[in-house]
Order: sequence, then C-alpha cells, then structure tokens
Amino acid sequence: MTSPAVDIERPSGQRRALLAVAASQLLVLTLWFSASAVAPRLEDEWALTNGEAAGLTLAVQIGFVAGALASSLLSVADVVPARRLFVVAGLAGAGANLGLIGLDADGVLVALGLRFATGVALAGVYPSGLKVMAGWFERGRGMALGVLVGALTVGSAGPHLIRGLGFDWRGVIAGASGLAILGVVLLGLFVSDGPFETEPSRFSWSQVGRVVRNQGVRLSTYGYLGHMWELYAMWTWTAAFLAASAAARGEGDGWVATATFTVIAIGGLGAWAAGAIADRRGRTLVAGGSMAISGTCALVSPLVFGLSPWLVVPVFLVWGTTVVADSAQFSAMVTETAEGAYRGTALTLQTAVGFLLTLVTIRGVPLLADTWGWRWAFPILALGPALGVAAMIRLNRSSHAVQLAGGIG
Repeated sequence: MTSPAVDIERPSGQRRALLAVAASQLLVLTLWFSASAVAPRLEDEWALTNGEAAGLTLAVQIGFVAGALASSLLSVADVVPARRLFVVAGLAGAGANLGLIGLDADGVLVALGLRFATGVALAGVYPSGLKVMAGWFERGRGMALGVLVGALTVGSAGPHLIRGLGFDWRGVIAGASGLAILGVVLLGLFVSDGPFETEPSRFSWSQVGRVVRNQGVRLSTYGYLGHMWELYAMWTWTAAFLAASAAARGEGDGWVATATFTVIAIGGLGAWAAGAIADRRGRTLVAGGSMAISGTCALVSPLVFGLSPWLVVPVFLVWGTTVVADSAQFSAMVTETAEGAYRGTALTLQTAVGFLLTLVTIRGVPLLADTWGWRWAFPILALGPALGVAAMIRLNRSSHAVQLAGGIG
C-alpha cells in the first residue's frame, strides 16, 4: 500500500493535470504571434510600414506588461482563483484576436488596440497557468513547469505552422482564436485545483513590497531578465533573419515559415528536458548553462548568415532549444523562494518586468538590421544571457540555494 507521504508527493490525477494544463496553455498561447506570423501578408495588403508591422508584436508585449503590472499591484493572481482567471482571460484574448478579421488597411490603429487587448488578456493566462501547475507539483515542479513552458513555446510557434499549411492571414487569425477557446474549455472541464495550490488571499498593498524584499525572488528575476532580453527578440525576428540570409545567398524563402515554426517549437523539448534535469542537478546550473549556450548562438549568428540553410538552420535549432530551456526554472525558483501567500503576485511581477524588457530588443533588433544589415542584428542579444549567468552564480552561492530543487540549488 502506498504511504500517505507518497500520496502527497504524487497525488492522484497529477498526470492528467499535467497534460491538461499544458495542452490548455499551448492552445491559448497561439494568440501571441497570430498577427506577427502574418505580418508579411499584412504589410502587402495593408501597406504597413516596418514600424507598424513591428507594432503588431510590440502591442501584445505592451499589453501584457500593462496587464501583468496591474495584476501584480492589485495581487489579482493571489486574490482570484487561478483557474477562473485563466478561463476569463483566455476567452477575452480569443475575442480580441478574432476582431482583427473584420479590419482592412484603414483599421491599423484598431488592430494595434486589439493586439494590446490580447496582451492584457494573456497576462491573466500565463502566470495563472504557472500557478495552477505549481499547485499540482511539489516534487518534480521543475519538470512540470518545463512542460508548461514547452507548451507555451509550441503554442507561440503554432501560427507559423498554420501559415505554412497555406492558410491566408484571416485563416491564421481565426484558427488561433478557435484553438484558444478550445484550450479554455479543456482547462475549465478537466482541471481542478491541486493539493499544493495556495488559498486565495485578501488584497494588500504590502504584497509587492514583500516580493521585492525577498532576495531569492530578486536574483531569480535578475536571471529571468537576462533570459527575456534575448528570447522574444529571437523568436520575433528569426523569420526575417532566415529570409534575409536566403536572399543574400540568392535563394527563395519558401522554406522559412516551416523552419521558423521548427526553430521556435523545438524549444518545447528543451524546456521539458531542462526541467527534468534541473530537478536532479539544480536549477541554477541548468538555467546558467542554457543561457551560456543560447548566448553563444547569438554571437555565432553572423558567421552563418548567407550560408546554405543546411548550415544556418541547425545553429538556429540549437538556439531555439536552449533559448527557452531556462524559462521554467526561473518560475520554479520564484515558487520555491516566495511565500505561498504571494506566489501568484511574485510570478506575475517577474513576468511583467521581463516582458517590459522585451520591448527594447524587439524594437532594437530591426533598427540594428536597418543600420548594419541582418547579419549583425543578433549578437547584441548575448548581453542578456551573460548577465543572467552572473545572477545564477550569485543565487547558487546565496542562502536561498537550499530552497531550490529540494536543496540542490
């Protein structure tokens, strides 16, 4: 007979919750890059400038930051039950995204507003999904959150796959919204609160202060900032880099959409594998190692520009695997070092400041490309991983290391 202690460590229904929460996150997160994936088509059909095309992605990031900051200041993630927040926010995001279908070239400002609203909604989806998953796992939490971030990664890549299958831009938008609604239904019907879920707390302005004063949370967030400096700029502009590389070689770019999907989606495997390893070897080691490899890929990118896709794509596959492999571990570190009463607020605040930083590099990379060409657009991204590695070394040497991965660090 299984002992009560083991039942607590591996509660009944844990595997179903793992699969259902991950699938829900995957489906809803297709909203993120739904407009970005069809930006080249919209540039032609709506006569967008480069700034307006970039704005379709930046608006989501800005909306996410605004929503996450408001959520953290008001402790929404700890006051509202996580599953309820996920469902309401997911439906709102699907509706805002679907509104793009009825627009034309005169509706660019409305489109940017709808993308902003989609980002605000996703600020209620992603952190609440992390909180739901953490509520089901204590042992093996790094693996579980790695699976969830892997699902986010594949979901983010999904619109590129839909586009690669031949759908027009309206089909991509409608498909992403439909998948998001399916994800909401899946979580609402098949996921309950886990045994490690924290009880909703009362609102208090002191919550954010307690988060900021926690050194373990701060160092985890510093590492996360280094990671986010690189991640979304790489995801957003990989297609443009690959297309420019093909043009420099004098080849067609029909393969770019599928390659971009693969480069982003393979990060799902990286996040899962890194989570499983981190539970056994330590979170700071895995996070720091992932950033060291991904940062090196950013530095190497000019050397492969213009070469055969058989040489360029493998480098980007390594980069895509490692650039997001560390992401879940920063979330796991926060859940392990933050007090249970403000776990949701800590997660939301971490994501808010991280996504705020992405605004710099998402906009900065194409500016560098305009000045120096796409060959030299990515090396600047290596700065973030370098600083993130330093934060992980410091966290590993701090007193908070014993709280991570069951004392492994």
